[in-house]
Amino acid sequence: MIRIVIAEDQRMLLGALGSLLNLEDDMEVVGKASNGEEAIALVQQKKPDVCIMDIEMPSKSGLEAAEELKDLECKVIILTTFARTGYFQRALKAKVSGYLLKDSPSEELASSIRSIMAGRRIYAPELMDDFYSEENPLTDREKEVLELVADGKNTKEIADQLNIKNGTVRNYISTIFDKLEVKNRIEAISQSKEKGWFK
Repeated sequence: MIRIVIAEDQRMLLGALGSLLNLEDDMEVVGKASNGEEAIALVQQKKPDVCIMDIEMPSKSGLEAAEELKDLECKVIILTTFARTGYFQRALKAKVSGYLLKDSPSEELASSIRSIMAGRRIYAPELMDDFYSEENPLTDREKEVLELVADGKNTKEIADQLNIKNGTVRNYISTIFDKLEVKNRIEAISQSKEKGWFK
């Protein structure tokens, strides 16, 4: 019997997922959590084979919980609506066994769980496509400038740190905006974070 813990902050979905998986002959839902903190506690207490986790949850996100659980025996499957490359990269670093999207057919979830229990890793195909196609368009120097911007440094501080002129920093920043097709620093930073481009 495959023992499962589910972490999902939408109650209706949590109940539906639990009922669905309990219908499978070889699966049993042994715990339900509504946030990442509860998920970690349940995994430590119930020692399930699999923990299915949403990403955006209160008190601790699914990715933060997955990072904490990566050294335990329990296999983590991310089940989310977010097909974001940055999230996916972070999930890979946390050694998750699966990353599935909520709009997949329900029977796919049960078969993915069985495959993962057999030692495979299952990732949504659309994520794999994005993951390999989305190259960072910035040069090394532009990345460096954007990382300093993200650290909260102003134009003069960046110029001093990189030994270049203020005007050169401004040119870099405007090139970064053009390449990323954004209007300001905040958009540039959040887009780069979302795509997992920061170190």
